[in-house]
Amino acid sequence: MSSDAERTGLQLQSLVRKSGELQVSLVPVTLPEPGPNEVLVRVEAAPINPSDLGLLFSAADMSKAVVSGSADRPVVTAPIAEAAMKGLAARLDMPMPVGNEGAGTVVAAGSSPAAQALLGKTVALIGGAMYARLRVMAAEQCLPLPEGATAADGASCFVNPLTALGMVETMRREGHRALVHTAAASNLGQMLNRICLADGIALVNIVRKPEQAALLRANGAAYVCDSSSPTFMSELTEALVATGATIAFDATGGGRLAGQILGAMEVAINRSAKEYSRYGSTTHKQVYLYGGLDTSPTEFVRNFGMAWGMGGWLLFPFLQKIGAPAVQALKQRVANELKTTFASHYSHRVSLAEALRLETIAVYNKRATGEKFLIEPARG
Repeated sequence: MSSDAERTGLQLQSLVRKSGELQVSLVPVTLPEPGPNEVLVRVEAAPINPSDLGLLFSAADMSKAVVSGSADRPVVTAPIAEAAMKGLAARLDMPMPVGNEGAGTVVAAGSSPAAQALLGKTVALIGGAMYARLRVMAAEQCLPLPEGATAADGASCFVNPLTALGMVETMRREGHRALVHTAAASNLGQMLNRICLADGIALVNIVRKPEQAALLRANGAAYVCDSSSPTFMSELTEALVATGATIAFDATGGGRLAGQILGAMEVAINRSAKEYSRYGSTTHKQVYLYGGLDTSPTEFVRNFGMAWGMGGWLLFPFLQKIGAPAVQALKQRVANELKTTFASHYSHRVSLAEALRLETIAVYNKRATGEKFLIEPARG
C-alpha cells in the first residue's frame, strides 16, 4: 500500500468559468490506490500536441492572458468572448485535466500479474490528464517501451504515430493507392514520410516554406510542393499525375487548400481520360480535414466534378472503428520502430510551471512547424 503523500502530485487543469474567463493552474491531486489491474505512473515526459491546445486554452483570447500566483504555482487567466461561451456550456465551472499522452516509470502496481509485470518499467500512456506528476492507468493501456528507450523517446508514441499509420490504413481500406498530406514538415509529417518510404507508398507532401521543402527532400521525399510558390498548383498537379493520389489529409482545415487539392486531383485524373463528361471524372477524390491550423472558413470552388468528398478525420473514432486487434498491431509497430520511423524531436523542454509562462505559451500556441514542446512533469 502506498501513502497519500506518495500518490499526491500537481496536475495541470483548465477551467472555463461561467463569468467568461479561462483559468489554467497547477492543482495538488491525490490519486486513488491502484486497483488490482492498475498501475501508478510517475509521468516524466508529455508532449504538447495541437490536439491538446483546444482543451488547454479553449476559446480564450490568449493575447490578453495574465499570470498570477507564484513561480512554482502560476495561474493563467484570459477572457473568453461572449459569442464563444455558448459552445462551452458542457464544461463550465468543471476543472479539466489536460494532456493526451505521455510516458514515465511505473512506481506502484496492483496485485494482478499484468500490473506487477510493469513495476519499475518505463511505459507510454494515452488517455488524458498527462500534464501531471502522477497518473493511475489500467495495465492494458500501458505500452512498455523497448530496452534502453527513455520516457522522452516514448512520450509521443501514440498521437502522431497512430495518426500517421491511421492515414495510411484509411488510404488502403478506402481503395486509394497514394496520398497527399499538408503541413508535411511537422513531426507528424516527417513520420508519415518515413512510413511511406518504408512501405513503398507514393506520398505528395505540401509545405508552406522553401526551407520545409528542403528538409523533406533531404529526408528522401520524392514529391514536395510549396504552397507559397507561384507555380504551386502546376507542381501539385504534376505530382498527382505521377503518383495517382486521390486521398488527402489536410492539417490546415480553413482557407482554400482542401479545394485546391481536389481541383488538382481532377485535372490529374482527366489527363488520361478517354472521353469527356460534363459531370467530371468518375474517380472518387477524398480530402479529410484532421486539423485546424487555419481557423478561417473552408473555401472551395466546385471545379472537381461530382465524385468527391470532404469530411473530418479524427484518430480515436478511427481506432474504435478498426477494432482492438488492428489497433494493437499498429501499436506494436510503433514500439518496434520507436527510435527510427517514429522518433520525435523537441525544440523545447519545460517543467509544468514553465509551461504556464506567458512567453512560453506565446511560442507553443502558435502551432508552428519545428516548435515542438515537451513537458517534463517530474522536473521542478
